[in-house]
Amino acid sequence: MKDFLHINETDNVILALRDFQQDEILTINGSTIRLMEVIKKGHKIAIDNISIDEHIVKYGFPIGHAMKEISIGEWVHTHNTMTNLSGSEDYQYVPKQVENRFKNENRTFMGYRRGNGSVGIRNELWIVPTVGCVNGIAEKILKRFEKEVGSQSPFEQLLVLKHNYGCSQLGDDHENTKRILMNAVKHPNAGGVLVLGLGCENNELPEFKRALGEVDDDRIKFLVSQEVTDEIEEGFKLVMEIYEAAKNDHRVEVPLSELKIGLKCGGSDGFSGITANPLLGMFSDYLIAQGGTTVLTEVPEMFGAERILMERAADEDVFHKIVDLINDFKEYFLKHDQPVYENPSPGNKAGGITTLEDKSLGCTQKAGTSRVVDVLNYGEVLTTNGLNLLNSPGNDLIASTALAAAGCQMVLFTTGRGTPFGTFVPTMKISTNSQIFELKPHWIDYNAGVLLDEGVLADEVLNDFVKYIIKVASGEFVNNEKNDFREIAIFKSGVTL
Repeated sequence: MKDFLHINETDNVILALRDFQQDEILTINGSTIRLMEVIKKGHKIAIDNISIDEHIVKYGFPIGHAMKEISIGEWVHTHNTMTNLSGSEDYQYVPKQVENRFKNENRTFMGYRRGNGSVGIRNELWIVPTVGCVNGIAEKILKRFEKEVGSQSPFEQLLVLKHNYGCSQLGDDHENTKRILMNAVKHPNAGGVLVLGLGCENNELPEFKRALGEVDDDRIKFLVSQEVTDEIEEGFKLVMEIYEAAKNDHRVEVPLSELKIGLKCGGSDGFSGITANPLLGMFSDYLIAQGGTTVLTEVPEMFGAERILMERAADEDVFHKIVDLINDFKEYFLKHDQPVYENPSPGNKAGGITTLEDKSLGCTQKAGTSRVVDVLNYGEVLTTNGLNLLNSPGNDLIASTALAAAGCQMVLFTTGRGTPFGTFVPTMKISTNSQIFELKPHWIDYNAGVLLDEGVLADEVLNDFVKYIIKVASGEFVNNEKNDFREIAIFKSGVTL
């Protein structure tokens, strides 16, 4: 493996691919550099003398500016670099022509074709509580079902979408809870759903049912716990009715165009924008060439790289949606008297990410080079095939839940430091480096760190990755499913009564 990486010829920093000691000598572009201090793997090294207020350039873009003089061979990080970001900005529509280098290969996977034509990659039984008060009841109903039906069940997994909300909420918080839960009820990965209410919550089940609209009455059932004597027995009867409707479900061959995949990163490091995120970008372009759909979210992690997305807007209307997405989220920060730029976590910084621009330029690589065809508000559902943007914060659980609720059957999650969680759809972990893959094989599903190895070709890794995606879409479990780490989190910004 190489010692360092000069990502773009205009960069005034290089990326350390191993730990360096003080006074080590590097040769770059025919010149020698003596390192002035210890520099860890994934961190940046100055290859030019950088003046105060001069841009720090990585990926060919500014990631901030120097707070003091930085000499050749110095470590470039939070102690001497400051973000360039501030508040809202004005943007001009300057479209860029984009081409997808991939072709439609007419590949397929084995999925579940639902009665409304949608396709799931899992066949699961879910209980969706309208309020957190009935989480425990829901678990007891599923335990009773599991005991009675056992191995005869057609369902690959049983899940309660536990949450803390559904009551004492007002305004947007109440609507967000209702929308996320309604989207989950209609998700094609569920072969059947019991919607379980208490009876006195403000997320009232009768209104919730009306808002859902037309559903498959054989697959989606409703129960208000306060209206029956034995809510566990009544709930069990209803899931048994769902079982009868679903017991002959089976996988059928469907085209890759039916896949809707969420793109997410967390616990990022200095290699995120070099290995795993570019791999997801190539996959995104590949899937879109097959007629499929990908969704990029984490709006704060677009700050500093938003123009790259704006210039790829499908038309001027989509461009203005992206502008609103970015500036509205900046205003959300400012409204709460919080700095727009304070996003990289302590783990991000330890891994080599210095500023929000540094993180964003790596993060947005998950979106590849395709046109942005639509922008979704939080809680909205996909309607247009291709690359979509989704309004959600960067928080891993909230963003992953939002991706699943938008209709994604799977979330691809890149990480340099590792994380075990999963949302209510398969949440595949892709490591940015081989070390975390080897340390946490029970967390990490795929190692993109091999892209740092000498002689490894990106297209070969992509081909292998596509094959793995197809296996997972066709039923192979990822680690969060094997571990039964499956959670939801709903965005909250207002008052709790």
